Amino acid sequence: MPTFKYDGREIPFEPGESIIKAAARQGIEIPHYCWHPGLSAPANCRMCLVEIAPPAGQRPMLLDILEWDASVGDYRPTKKPKLQPACQMAAQDGMDVRGETSEEVKKARGAVQEFLLLNHPVDCPICDQSGECKLQDYWLEHGRFQKRMRDEPVHKPKAVEFGSTIVYDAERCVMCTRCIRFMEEVAKDPVLEMRERGNLNEIMVAPGRQLEGKYTFMTEHVCPVGALTTKDFRFKARVWFLRTASSVCQGCATGCNTHLDFDPRYNKAHRYRPRDNEAVNKYWMCDDGMVTYKEAHEHRVTEPRVGGNVVTEAQAHEELRRRFQGVPHSSIAVILSAQHSLEDNWAMVELGATLFGSKALYWSGRGAGYADDILIAADKNSNTLGVAQLAPTAKPFATFMDDVKAGRVTHVVALGGSTPGRLDDDGANLADATTLVTIAAHEGALTKAADIVLPACSWAEASGTFVNAKGLRQVADKALEPMGASRPAWEHAAKVGQSIGVEASWSKLKEVRAAVKALLAPSSSSVHAAPPTASA
Repeated sequence: MPTFKYDGREIPFEPGESIIKAAARQGIEIPHYCWHPGLSAPANCRMCLVEIAPPAGQRPMLLDILEWDASVGDYRPTKKPKLQPACQMAAQDGMDVRGETSEEVKKARGAVQEFLLLNHPVDCPICDQSGECKLQDYWLEHGRFQKRMRDEPVHKPKAVEFGSTIVYDAERCVMCTRCIRFMEEVAKDPVLEMRERGNLNEIMVAPGRQLEGKYTFMTEHVCPVGALTTKDFRFKARVWFLRTASSVCQGCATGCNTHLDFDPRYNKAHRYRPRDNEAVNKYWMCDDGMVTYKEAHEHRVTEPRVGGNVVTEAQAHEELRRRFQGVPHSSIAVILSAQHSLEDNWAMVELGATLFGSKALYWSGRGAGYADDILIAADKNSNTLGVAQLAPTAKPFATFMDDVKAGRVTHVVALGGSTPGRLDDDGANLADATTLVTIAAHEGALTKAADIVLPACSWAEASGTFVNAKGLRQVADKALEPMGASRPAWEHAAKVGQSIGVEASWSKLKEVRAAVKALLAPSSSSVHAAPPTASA
């Protein structure tokens, strides 16, 4: 692989790759505002300027300039190296690039900082971007100067609603145009544009339009300075109080990689941010996925219930023992969930196929929905393919309903609350089952109709593995402490087995993970086991 030097460090690069992208892959951040690895490079912020040494035997490119000479109190003509934007300059083998080691580059970056801050409000204490603002970060690294301009700054519109999700503060905007380019290049909806010139320019929405659609949140995410904020997160938390866990979006089968930001003081999730993964979601998420963090708290099952009444876990298991006593194994069914992790589903498979000796395995999950050719999948479950890999013979929920009506299934242990159909319809039909035990994190038709409900941890409260539609196995780390009496579903499955008189072979997460690893082939993008379809 060809290489170039950046401040004396060897940087490998792919042919055609820019200097800034190759450096970023090696963990070197060349300061920038307008550049984003997933967007085109307009080179309009000039923060990523670097000095490139001329090839051997050639003269450097120099610019004629006037430089202030304090000794004579006047400007004098001189020359300086012509700097290049690292975001647009393609790396060349053997190139010698200087950033922090170049005095001219340091001067240029400081000048860019001063220019951007001429009219920028110093409202950091109330700005939502405070703590993660590139203007703050780079001022500390490349500025640290007193503002020389004494004139009144140019004031621009504040708190402009671009639509139902995004608010724009024109005074904070550095005109990097990332939001414009995202809507045009990724969302394929060029609804944003820039108007006016110089220090009067600002971002605007096309006349007669609003910033609406499936990807509006990403305009806030790509904004480096807090000019665009989401109504969902605006003024709700300070980022220095938040902690972050690597997670996986639960909105659909795409399995976008995410950062789940939460406040450990209140055990509360506050937002999702996309986590870069070229193989899955690149750098993006959809709006629907970005708000699924709320499901860590909403519609949760937090206490054991028997007949709709809150009980202790011991009372729930005593009732379970009584109801399953003497029941023939052939009448017992287990329902897996395409919304729970591999670990949870593996425990249920073991419970059904091994401990009970039952072959009646079914699967459930949300029904299909909207899809596009960007990120959103029609399958609204995060682990449909994982269920298919664990239990290829598991039958769809519709078959389960038929077997219940025919009397072939009388006792059921289900994982997850969701079913593909309407809540009321599926709940009413499920009442035909003699006994339904549901282990679930969220309410749904299966919890509504259940005789016994056991509260399970959500994906945010327990580490779990999910297989996306491409067959990639991805782990969502634990972020929050379990709500109420919730515990991992694989623990509930073991206790359900004990209540019926069989000992589970697992008691720790590492034992479950080892069993899952032994059962499944190594994850790769070539794993494409045919998943059960949501409508099947």
